[in-house]
Amino acid sequence: MANTPQSRKRVKQAAIARERNKSQRTLVRTKIKNVRKAIAANDVETARAAYADAVPIIDRMAGKGQIHHNKAARHKSRLNAQIKAMS
Repeated sequence: MANTPQSRKRVKQAAIARERNKSQRTLVRTKIKNVRKAIAANDVETARAAYADAVPIIDRMAGKGQIHHNKAARHKSRLNAQIKAMS
C-alpha cells in the first residue's frame, strides 16, 4: 500500500494514465477493425475512407508511445496492401 504522500500521488496518476491509455488503445483497435470489416465486405471506397481515418490515429498513438513505431508501420502497410489488392 502507498505510504508516503508521493507514492499516494503516483497511484492516482497511474490510475488516470491507465484509463487514458485504455481508451486510446481501444480507439486504435476499433479504427483498424473498421478497415478490416470494409475489406471483408469488398467495399473499396469504404475501406479507403476507413483507412484514411485510421492512419492519423495509429500515427498519433505511435508518437505517444502507446504502440511501437514498427507495429504502427506494420498495421498501415498490411491494411494498405489489402486495400490495393481489392482494386
